Amino acid sequence: MRGLRMLALGILLLIAISGCTSLTGETLGQNIDDTNITAAVKTKLATGDKASTLTRIDVDTVRGVVTLNGVVASGQDRARAEQLAAQVGGVRRVINNLQVQGR
Repeated sequence: MRGLRMLALGILLLIAISGCTSLTGETLGQNIDDTNITAAVKTKLATGDKASTLTRIDVDTVRGVVTLNGVVASGQDRARAEQLAAQVGGVRRVINNLQVQGR
């Protein structure tokens, strides 16, 4: 009986939290989706053609819009990072702020 009450309390708490929005105006569900997209993009970059250069890219996601920041070795790496990020499910748009080293 106690376990059932704890389960009900947990479900009630989850429902209450999921309806709330954070300071960014995103719901818990949107934050989780964005976190999953960020992780998937980072994984995709780490397993891309030139993983050693693409792993140093900072990835931020807000409402499905992925922003790439950092420095890459070439224009080709910059374009490839954007292409890989765009392939991830849930990505609505990619903002590529990557800088080419030596520019």
